[in-house]
Amino acid sequence: MVKKWRIVTFFVIVLALAGVISQTVMNTAKGINLGLDLQGGFEILYEVSPAEEGEELTDETMQATVSALNQRVNVLGVSEPNISIEGENRIRVQLAGVEDQQTARDLLATEADLSFRDVDDKERLSGDALEENGASVGFTRANEPIVTLSLKDPNEFGEVTENIISEYNQPNNRLVIWLDYEEGDSFSEEVQKEDPKYLSAPMVNQPLYERDIQIEGDFEIQEAEFLAEVLNSGSLPVEMEEIYSNAVGASLGEEAMDNTIFAGFIGIAMILAYMMVYYRFMGVIAAVTLSAYIYIVLLIFNWMEGVLTLPGIAALILGVGMAVDANIITYERVKEEIRSGKTILSAFKAGSRRSLSTILDANITTILAAGVLFYYGTSSVQGFAVMLIVSILTSFLTAVYGSRLLLGLWVSSRIFNKKPRVFGVKEKEIHES
Repeated sequence: MVKKWRIVTFFVIVLALAGVISQTVMNTAKGINLGLDLQGGFEILYEVSPAEEGEELTDETMQATVSALNQRVNVLGVSEPNISIEGENRIRVQLAGVEDQQTARDLLATEADLSFRDVDDKERLSGDALEENGASVGFTRANEPIVTLSLKDPNEFGEVTENIISEYNQPNNRLVIWLDYEEGDSFSEEVQKEDPKYLSAPMVNQPLYERDIQIEGDFEIQEAEFLAEVLNSGSLPVEMEEIYSNAVGASLGEEAMDNTIFAGFIGIAMILAYMMVYYRFMGVIAAVTLSAYIYIVLLIFNWMEGVLTLPGIAALILGVGMAVDANIITYERVKEEIRSGKTILSAFKAGSRRSLSTILDANITTILAAGVLFYYGTSSVQGFAVMLIVSILTSFLTAVYGSRLLLGLWVSSRIFNKKPRVFGVKEKEIHES
């Protein structure tokens, strides 16, 4: 007797699943963060060395550098930056969606070491005297941009200005403001240049016991904002040298994503067509579970706030192939049991039981390989590994248990009793035991 309620349950599950996917899949896909290879941006690999000769690079120093770089990236308004330590003395910075790459480079590379010096280049006050987030942009009465600094101790700055007045006569009574002063830099040389390296060199005519001071330097508004943001982000505890960079234009990334997704659709369509032709009704079940599989993988990746890259899309499509492989193993076992003369229900139960250990072994070895890639890989390799692991774990939910649930409803309804052709088995292939 046909148990129709099982067939009704099947259609209720499928329709509910189709309704949820159709209503939420676009929002889920749009919510996934795209890597720089998909939306444009760039990555830079820096080699790090101690700021002072004789110092050693420690884990704490490297972590402090990453934190400082993160603060600077926030100035750019970049979402989901990827800043990672590689080896003992390298830091990789990946910024997706950055339009002005040169500004980003300048912001990352500068040490942001502010210092106040006399005309003989002797340091009188360091950037440590600046309050946290104490730099801001203002305007003079002539509407010229300036940078305003808030100091921790006005008395300290007042003593510096008083010493300048007592030690130097005009026109050498200057307080020279430097950003990233290097050994060998000289005010006497820079002052003769049209574009000097120092920021400003105002004359000090009276002691200034003030908390707020101003830097005037013929700034454009963008230059003043950039300087204030760099100072607020803090100085780097190390020196960094760029040894590799890779830039991807937004249009190139969009084209690559479109081509990859198009190729993925073709590949998945061919897989589903093959399954339905060769496995008949079981192939239809596979098409349903694979659709759910892709949706769930995207949902999990969105929930993880992962960054999707081209290798990640490749891992998703590879995961489809592995999920299909799990279905094929199960369906072949079922067909073998049908050919041995068992009933459809008995063949389904025995085939499902026999296939589980094979599927488990195959997926565990792949997860181990993906784990090694994630641990030792960098940037896009790690993205590939994460997507592959998520895909494999999700395939257990859909290709194994989901497929068995949906196929089991039809088999248990007994509607397919004595209809082996529905499962791709001809009557002449059945050998009665």
